Amino acid sequence: MDNRGKRSLALDLNQPAALAAVTRLVERADVFLTNMLGHRLARYRLDAASLRSRQPALIFAALSGYGPEGPDATRPAFDYAAYWARTGFMDLMHEPDAPPAYQRPGIGDHAAALALVSGILAALRVRDRTGEGQSVDVNLMHIGFYVLGNDAAQTLATGQTPPRHDRRAPRNPLWNQYRTRDERWLFLVMIESDRYWPALCRAIGRDDLLAAERFASAPARYRASRELVAILDEVFAARTLAEWQRVLDGHPLIWAPVWTLAEAIHDPQARASGVFAPRQHPTAGRYETVAPPPRLSAHAMRGDRPAPALGADGRAVLREAGLSDAEIDAALGARTREG
Repeated sequence: MDNRGKRSLALDLNQPAALAAVTRLVERADVFLTNMLGHRLARYRLDAASLRSRQPALIFAALSGYGPEGPDATRPAFDYAAYWARTGFMDLMHEPDAPPAYQRPGIGDHAAALALVSGILAALRVRDRTGEGQSVDVNLMHIGFYVLGNDAAQTLATGQTPPRHDRRAPRNPLWNQYRTRDERWLFLVMIESDRYWPALCRAIGRDDLLAAERFASAPARYRASRELVAILDEVFAARTLAEWQRVLDGHPLIWAPVWTLAEAIHDPQARASGVFAPRQHPTAGRYETVAPPPRLSAHAMRGDRPAPALGADGRAVLREAGLSDAEIDAALGARTREG
């Protein structure tokens, strides 16, 4: 998914001919995008200052773990470390008596990519007016704090870490997960609990709870949350997830079934809104993948070109940059030219 639509050129930058080829490519580029650390870029004179001294209109876009300044500017990272663990994200995402939660692959990377492309597009728009390029820096640690923004802003203001969610005694029992009879889960997401409390009571057949003073308001339900969760646990354990889906969908409630990923990819709504799209790969055949998120009315975002093999487009890309066959052979380290 991540490399679809790209062309692949693999070069050994320690070889002078390869580095010279990169320089030729940059001369005709609008954007230079890199995730190399700053000191490595400087070693090859591929840093922003060096490149933009030769190409002032260039947009230099860099993605790193921790940013271009500070004590960890040269520290290598994955999103598991910079985005997830070091921002407090990992610590917040588990029940109080459970170990820290494990992030799924690429979550921070994908969030950072959206921020980086936004910055690149803004820089290109400025260049349209001024003719001047600029640098765009995004780092995974910053993205972690940004995605965690509500909690991060609260902690910056108070100095206190927000409490973790405890499903046995949540602050709002209508914003909580419940197990069903078939050992599945459903997730109630009624953040405005006073608005949805009557409808929930009617949906689960417990009008008697409406008359209980201890559950009469959001603050009251917070004070009695452990008791109310125990009641709702018993209620939801009486039916299967499929049964509850039919019941809850018949009332004005905000909730969702907790699907497995294998179930979620068949969700009719995901299918109807174009989340997935077919691809035809020259060796892997036909398969589906996640489509690009933006939907532009005047420009199809098909994303239907498969990811290339490493170096698959090297000769074509270098030839387009004006390199001769001899220069291409030297840059690629090839002993013989293609026929």
